[in-house]
Amino acid sequence: MALTTRNGVNAPVRTVRDPFSMARELLSWDPFFGGRPATAFAPAFEVKETSEAFVLKADLPGVAEADLDIGVHNNVLTVSGSRSAEERKEGESYALYERQFGSFTRSFSLPDIADGEKIAAALENGVLTLTIGKKTEAKPRKISLSKQ
Repeated sequence: MALTTRNGVNAPVRTVRDPFSMARELLSWDPFFGGRPATAFAPAFEVKETSEAFVLKADLPGVAEADLDIGVHNNVLTVSGSRSAEERKEGESYALYERQFGSFTRSFSLPDIADGEKIAAALENGVLTLTIGKKTEAKPRKISLSKQ
């Protein structure tokens, strides 16, 4: 018995499937992770430029300052860290486990106008803020006309 009819005639039921869902499932499948899709901790970053500096922000909830490493080498800024999973106790079972844990590394090539010596970092409420100053010769300046 068909569930739908069109003009009194039984119509086939069509299932609409996302054409990319199979690709997503195949690319995230890890045979060494119990057949379940493996997820890695990959924090989101945003980078913006102001007239005075470059500002990078990253969402790092649950990452302690001691687990965070920030460095600059050859004009490449590298941010790495880790977030540890909670210890699972015997007798506990999870109905849903979507939180991501593990280590991450992100690298950003700094433009020539960035001053690698003027970098300030702050971790507050799970948000990392990096402020990279610009070189003074790179900042715009107004040139006034002289009267002759």
